[in-house]
Amino acid sequence: MVTKVSESYDAELEEIKKRKLLELQRKMEEEKQRRIQIEAILRRILTPEARSRLANLRLVKPELANIVEQQLITLAQSGRVPVPITDDFLKKLLAQIYEQTHHETHIRILRK
Repeated sequence: MVTKVSESYDAELEEIKKRKLLELQRKMEEEKQRRIQIEAILRRILTPEARSRLANLRLVKPELANIVEQQLITLAQSGRVPVPITDDFLKKLLAQIYEQTHHETHIRILRK
């Protein structure tokens, strides 16, 4: 009787593991497809130099690269920027983002 319960538990555990694995694989495939779509859009709206700069940014700061990609896609789709987006425009956009997000830290030491 103990072995039947144990076998039932093991089978149930294996089923849960299978479902979790399938869900993880599905999510990874969706993310891969989303990434392919984004890359295709970026190829259409960016010059090769701008794409290269964005790829370098992705290596250093992936979160920032995601934000910049979404902004570029939104700007291009709404027609607010000329397509293709040049490296100079991307530099200006990155400088603006840096100014908005960069907070300089000042440390004051007061001596008695």
